[in-house]
Amino acid sequence: MSPTAADRDEEKRTLEDKAGTETGTITAGSSIAEPPQEPQEEHEHVPDGGREAYTVVLGASLALFASAGMVNTYGAFQDYYEATLLPSSSSSSISLIGSLQIFFLYFIGTLTGRVFDAYGTKIMIPLGTFICVFSLMMVSLCQKDQAYQVFLSHGVLFGLGIALLFNPAVAVLGHWFRKRRALAIGLTTGGSASGGVILPILLERLIPAVGFGWAVRIVGFVLLGCLIISCLTIRTRLPLSGHISWRTAIDFGGFKDPRYALASLGAFLLFYGFFIPYFYIQIYANFRGVSPHIAKYLLAIMNATNVPSRILPGYVADKVGPLTVFIPAAAICSVLLLGLWLPSHNTASIVAFAALYGLFSGAFVSLLPTYIASISPREKLGARLGSVYMVVAVASLVGTPTAGALLSKTDEAHFRNLIIFCGALSVAGTVVMALAGIVGSPTLRERLGGWCGVRHDVSAPEVLKKVEDV
Repeated sequence: MSPTAADRDEEKRTLEDKAGTETGTITAGSSIAEPPQEPQEEHEHVPDGGREAYTVVLGASLALFASAGMVNTYGAFQDYYEATLLPSSSSSSISLIGSLQIFFLYFIGTLTGRVFDAYGTKIMIPLGTFICVFSLMMVSLCQKDQAYQVFLSHGVLFGLGIALLFNPAVAVLGHWFRKRRALAIGLTTGGSASGGVILPILLERLIPAVGFGWAVRIVGFVLLGCLIISCLTIRTRLPLSGHISWRTAIDFGGFKDPRYALASLGAFLLFYGFFIPYFYIQIYANFRGVSPHIAKYLLAIMNATNVPSRILPGYVADKVGPLTVFIPAAAICSVLLLGLWLPSHNTASIVAFAALYGLFSGAFVSLLPTYIASISPREKLGARLGSVYMVVAVASLVGTPTAGALLSKTDEAHFRNLIIFCGALSVAGTVVMALAGIVGSPTLRERLGGWCGVRHDVSAPEVLKKVEDV
């Protein structure tokens, strides 16, 4: 080879080395891949704290205080409606009013999730604020034994209002938190539990003093103050799409993921019975002869112990994973329903059940969206949350009226059937959520691979099929 050709080859190798250095390209055997990743990491930076992020948490907590907090208060309304305002209506019909609130809260999430992805919270939070406060003013004007008035104002209208508040208040946290997302959602859902503590006590104290109408109006003004703060503090951070495609309001693509499909089925079973104790614990206490001075605070006790169970599990879930906390909490609730509530006949056991069920059931609300967020693409998070909340909506709509139908007569046998039904649903939901954890765990998947004869690199759907075959 001539010197000139060698020089040309050397110059070519120098230029190639320089180009590789500038572009960050690597060979197949190289382990250096940092340069091309830096822009992506910068783009995906999430604050995970700071004043702005926790200001959003404050606003979201107050939004849930006013929306889901009022749902958690419905047990107090149920007792008043049955005894005073709607004495001619059945327990099942009255519970339908409360379950309608839950249905709209979750079902409309299939639409509000897509609106949130497109426009954020600037429309829905103010509109939801107006509807919630207006509906309570209408409830305060309802007349005795006019069930349709309560049905329309407290069931339909109020349900639509809280639906515009709940899903956006939870989904916006994904813009501000990643590693601490479970803690942020726990703090936010703790707001709904706090509402369930303060609002029923406020209502119980105000009704004898100023009457039902003014008691509800005062509660409405309290919610107005909370929601004004929410309107001022809740804001998005990430770019929004700016357009809505209703065909993708429900992200059916998520159900192709067996983890998402199993979590949705588990959520359906768990939430079918989740609200039954909240609606009927006060009525059960009255049946067992518990002092009225204690019975009327059982719902507040249940919601008070609910507060730490929505915050602490989120903190732990950030470290060990949401299902690692969710599944044991659901299992404990199953034990409490069948092992404590079913045989309870005195004040001590009923109060113990109310406190312990509230303590462990709060994880359902805070960790379900946390788990869905952990397995969903961020740009589809609102729609994925909306889809799973649609499933929860149907379960919540039929759950408490089913309980009311089982309790067609307030006696020992009918209450036993109601509690066994609720406990069986909890057990079934726990098993399904455990299966979702098995399918989604690489370690367990590897063990199942060896057990079932499946390759360790197979996809989750293939593993699920093998598990079902076994």
